[in-house]
Amino acid sequence: MMELFQIPWSPFCLVQRRILEFSGRPFRLVNVPSHDRSQVWKLTRKRYYQVPVLRDGRTIVFEVADDSQVIAKYLDVKLGLDLFPPRWEGLQEILWKYIEDAVEACTFRLNDIHWREFVPEPEQLDFLRFKERRFGRGCLDQWAKERKEWLGRLEQRLMPFERMLESREFLLDDRPRFVDFDLWGMLANYLYAGRNPWPARCRRLRDWYQRMKDARLQQVEP
Repeated sequence: MMELFQIPWSPFCLVQRRILEFSGRPFRLVNVPSHDRSQVWKLTRKRYYQVPVLRDGRTIVFEVADDSQVIAKYLDVKLGLDLFPPRWEGLQEILWKYIEDAVEACTFRLNDIHWREFVPEPEQLDFLRFKERRFGRGCLDQWAKERKEWLGRLEQRLMPFERMLESREFLLDDRPRFVDFDLWGMLANYLYAGRNPWPARCRRLRDWYQRMKDARLQQVEP
């Protein structure tokens, strides 16, 4: 059985978890404490300390760059998901880089401002320390003050995807491709704490989000 090592609220873990759920194959989730990556460090033979990491028998799969998509491509080939068809090559890469930059910059901030509600208490000090070392002291409080501005940016950055759904059920064609799962993971992170509203102008995306949540490979196979 495959195992996905994750931090539950991580957008990038949520992407891979949704892909595995979509496949219909059994898998196991292993939660990694956000303040202790020793399990991942050991699993990857001291080559990697981030999440997600996939274990498939003796095969350990992890990313080699910020936007490499190694895990998703491994699952695509292993499970026959057709997430990266040749006709969308290049375009998907442009889209996922936008999703993981412009969209994720908004979604993680808007979820992180509610960090005390979903980060386990033993992990909160290290969570705060990590955020402030990366983004500056008081960053979480600052993002909370700027919440309205970040909500506006998110809605604006989602509008191209809203327009893409005017003529199809998924972002590129009639079935989910990798970018559908990628965008879904960013939005699942945004909604994780249960405190953020759905962007008002993104009605098609709201319906798409539910379709993506429910989608299974057996439903879209010819």
